[in-house]
Amino acid sequence: MRALTVPAPAKLNLFLHVTGRRPDGYHTLETLLVALDWGDTIGLACREDGAIARRLDLPGVPAERDLAVRAARAMQRETGCPRGVDIVVTKRIPRGAGLGGGSSDAASVLLGLNRLWDVRLPRAELARIALALGADVPFFILGEPAIARGIGERLQPVTLPAMWVAVIAPPVEVSTAAMFAAPELTRDGASVKMNVFSEGYGRNDLQPVAVARFPDIEAALGVLRGRSGNARMTGSGSCVFASFAFEADARAALEARPPGTQGFVARTLAHHPLAGFA
Repeated sequence: MRALTVPAPAKLNLFLHVTGRRPDGYHTLETLLVALDWGDTIGLACREDGAIARRLDLPGVPAERDLAVRAARAMQRETGCPRGVDIVVTKRIPRGAGLGGGSSDAASVLLGLNRLWDVRLPRAELARIALALGADVPFFILGEPAIARGIGERLQPVTLPAMWVAVIAPPVEVSTAAMFAAPELTRDGASVKMNVFSEGYGRNDLQPVAVARFPDIEAALGVLRGRSGNARMTGSGSCVFASFAFEADARAALEARPPGTQGFVARTLAHHPLAGFA
């Protein structure tokens, strides 16, 4: 095999509870994660000279900070594989949106190279490499909806019914670090007592912080609340979403989005499209 084109799906945090803060400054979380049938696309072409090269620039993201490039280098380092790869990331997932774009790109590179380079690492080993790249990356390696605890590294698979979601992307980019550094952030939120969740269960503890700083997020939430009772922000923002039983209802909600915003309709996934690559 000389080349692969693989998807890198977006994710949603159906809830996100900030449950504490560790001595090293990292926050402990409890979040329910699910992947969507919408996201980025990554092209991987094998090289025999060992070089790892990004073939399409991403504005504002130098190659040395690009998680897709870092993932390929980590895979090469951990396996000792002499091959290299050309990487082309076609972006749809916006930056600073809470949709896990960079993390998903990294995971899809790891899974894609596992097949392209024929190194055949087990899922647990890929997850170990993934964690060094970011707390959300192991979720995409796991390949199922999951509750993430700790700083995101402790994953427990769960079964969720499929649903349609309308996602609105306000025209702002939110810094995750700034949201977690906010003095008014609640850092001792109540945790989940069971793993059976009703629609709209829980909360996003980062949402009040983001809404206070970005009125566009509140405006988008207001539109979705008018169509669904469970509108919520994903991750640290800026995207907001609401779930629906029917695609037509999700599309109607998206059409009502505020002027100047973007968005999409997607369906939640029971399995990552590359789950068979590990």
